[in-house]
This record gives sequence, structure tokens and C-alpha cells, in this order.
Amino acid sequence: MTKAKTLRVAVIGAGASGIATAIRLREMGVTDIAMFEKAAELGGTWRDNRYPGLTCDVPSHLYRFSFAPNPDWSHRYSPGPEIQAYMKDVAKTFGVDKIIQFSSEVVGATYEDGRWRIETTQGDQGLFDVVITAAGVLHHPAYPDIPGLKDFAGPAFHTARWDHDVSLKGKRVGIIGNGSTATQILPAIVGEVAKVSMFMRTPQWIMPQPNPPIPEERKQQYRSDPAALEERFRYLADTFNGVFCDAVAGENPEAYATMVKACEDNLENSVEDLALRARLTPNYKVGCKRLIVSDLFYPAIQRPNADLVTVGIERIEAGGVRTTDGVLHELDVLVLATGFNPHQFFRPMSVTGPGGLTLDAVWSDANIAYRGISVPGFPNWFMLGGPNSPIGNFSFLMTVEHQLNYVLQLVALLQAGKAEAIAAKPEATTTYNAALKAKMGGSIWASGCNSWYIDKNGNVASYPWSYKTFEQHMSAPVLDDYELA
Repeated sequence: MTKAKTLRVAVIGAGASGIATAIRLREMGVTDIAMFEKAAELGGTWRDNRYPGLTCDVPSHLYRFSFAPNPDWSHRYSPGPEIQAYMKDVAKTFGVDKIIQFSSEVVGATYEDGRWRIETTQGDQGLFDVVITAAGVLHHPAYPDIPGLKDFAGPAFHTARWDHDVSLKGKRVGIIGNGSTATQILPAIVGEVAKVSMFMRTPQWIMPQPNPPIPEERKQQYRSDPAALEERFRYLADTFNGVFCDAVAGENPEAYATMVKACEDNLENSVEDLALRARLTPNYKVGCKRLIVSDLFYPAIQRPNADLVTVGIERIEAGGVRTTDGVLHELDVLVLATGFNPHQFFRPMSVTGPGGLTLDAVWSDANIAYRGISVPGFPNWFMLGGPNSPIGNFSFLMTVEHQLNYVLQLVALLQAGKAEAIAAKPEATTTYNAALKAKMGGSIWASGCNSWYIDKNGNVASYPWSYKTFEQHMSAPVLDDYELA
């Protein structure tokens, strides 16, 4: 007869996935939880990113926890500060804020006699039966490798480290980059700056989507009728994941054709100047890079004080950006909208498993995991948002909840005493990743563009199947694919 076990669980990260993890662990009776957060505040990406124009590109009523529906979203696509307030409110309502150890970055995790010893910047935190990483993927800012970056005389900062003490009013502002972040910032500041110059290396496909406020009567309906709010969520989930995401994954060609036409028509109908339109026309397939959702960028880039610079950057000087044609673009403020390194995950943390095996060694060529959850040789180490999780134009909160449901089924086996240690089998991991790589080869992400989905070794870090397939994969672990000791 197996004997139930009281587990001590470490959760790394206090963003959306960490908050959800603590709540669900408590629901299943796990109360000895320590949550480690490297920053002084919870919220993850919504804490770090506070730039002008910040808006989620997933519909508001789809971007929420299933256990905390929100009838009060202000817009179809929520502003960033509103999402951060939602995260704080959920954490407080469920008492998660009380267990977070802030300013405690995990620097080391070492497997010792069946448990994980966790060390943070605050010192040794002791031993844990289970570790769940909830660090997310978009939290390591990527800085451009441009000569002279430190020579710029004015304020210069990454969008995830926005300096709100710097006024942009009447200034000449340069934005390096033109992804989702840059295309939100430019329309938000173009009305107050003297000039804004966007330095663009590769144009983006843009899906036109207005962002109207949600009428008060609709909010009141959702407050008084939770079933209506749930129906809205289900509709968005079916259309967004079942249509849009399947289209990008190559499993709904009709929907993909509709997407392509919408993006092409948007560019043609929004940009009258043929020369500018040509510079804004990508040479890769729609969806190869993360699709931008906006109806504001094209009008903004055509404002008289907006300048699209497509000549390459030679170097940065004290007075501005020098392009390869010899022109100095004089600037007062420089904004680096150069994104993140999504392949770093929870590193530079050092993770050492049984026998001295390190995760850095295992991941030296590629971040390999079984279904994004487990790595062979690292028992009771589970990941949310791990390698090849659905990322990009998806609701990450939905993804996390599906993965968490899967992980907690494994944790329940440990809790019930049916196993002491659980890790994916090497052969199951090899088989899964071979199938993943084969399917990825024919995906839109591998069709010829250079995107942040692709790591330094050319591996595409996304999920190549439909979202419905992902939900099926996450419904229950196939225990034959795990080593249970």
C-alpha cells in the first residue's frame, strides 16, 4: 500500500504561470510552496514592459485565467497596465502574493539524494521535492550588436527597461526595430515628438484589427451573467485557436488564405505612396514572423514627422544613428525595440541533476524536452512554457493552464506516493523531438524568414501542430513515456 507524501514545491517565477501554479497546487492540497521571483514585483512580462502604446495582441476575453474570469476589460485588446493590475488582483485574491520571495533570483538548482537544493541570490533555500519553472520566455532583453551603442549622448534604453523619467515631447526619437513592440510605440508617440525615425531591417505583415472600448452595457451583462462571459471566451478560443492558430500551423489552408488576403489588402489600402508601400512589403510568407495586430501603424508611419529608414545601420554616434549611406540621423532619444532572447528560458541559472549532469550540457546544441515539460535525467523538474511550447500569436495563459494541468497529474503521483521520482524517458523524448522536427520542417515558421522563433543553431522553437492537438497532448501524461522510480 502506497503512502501519501507531503510535498515541498519550489516555483520559479511570479508571472502569470507562477501565479496559476501556486493557486492550482493549493487546490490539490500542496501547501508547502516557495515561489522565487528575481524582481521586486510580480507580473513577469507585464511588469517589465511599460512602454507607450503597450497592448496585448490577444483578445482580452481570451487572455485570462479560467479560474478568474474578468468582465471588466476596458478594450477588445487590453492595455498592458490593465493586465498587470489583473495579475496583481488575482495574486492578492488567492493569497499568492504572501508566498512570493521577491528579489530572489534562483542561481542554482542541484539534485541531492532525491530532492532539489535551491540557491538564490539570497542564499541557500533548502531542499524541495519538486521544482516547477514558470519563468516565461520573453524576459531576457536582446540588445543589438551595433558599433558605438554606448557612445550615444542622449537617453538610450530597451523597451523592456523604459525610462519614464525621459520626456519625449518635442524630441527627435529613434526606434531600432519594427516588431510588435515598435509598431505599438510609434503610433503612441508620433503625436508628441518632433520627429520619430524607425530603423527597419525587415518589414512586417500586419493584420488590421481595431481596438474599440468595450461598452459599459456589455461589461454589465458579463458581470450579471457569467455564462455569457464564458460563452464569449469559448467563441474566441474556437475562432482564434481553431482557425487562426491552425492556419499558421498549416492545418487550415482556407483560413490561411483569408489571413494572407487580409494582410495584403491592409497594406494596399492603407499606404497610398507606392514607394513607401514597396518598402513596407515583406518578402516572406504571412505568419513566418509573429503576425502584428494593428490598425494604427500604417497611418502613423505616414505622418509628416515619421521617417521609415530602411538603409542599414553602420554605427551609433553621440549625435544619432549613422546609416551605411553616410547619413547621420540626428536624435535626442534612442529606443531599442529589439525584442528578447526566448531561447534562454531560466538560464543563467545552473541546473545540475543526478550524477553531475548539467542542463547546460544537455542543451548545448538545442533546448530539448519531452512535450515542453520534462527533460530526461532531471527527475521532478517540470517546466511551463518549456521548449517548443505554443508561443507567438496564442493566448499564453491558455497554454500555461493546459501544461499545468498535465504537470499536476505527475505531481499527484508523487503526492500519492506512487512514485518518488519522475522524468521523461530518453527514447520517448528522442521520438517526440524527431516527430516535432519533421513536422516543423514544413511549417510556416521554417519557410525562409529570420525570426525570433529560430535559435542560433537554426532550430524553430514553436509548436508545429494544431492547438487542438496540443490540448490533446496535454490532457493526460502517457506514463509509459516516463521513468517512475
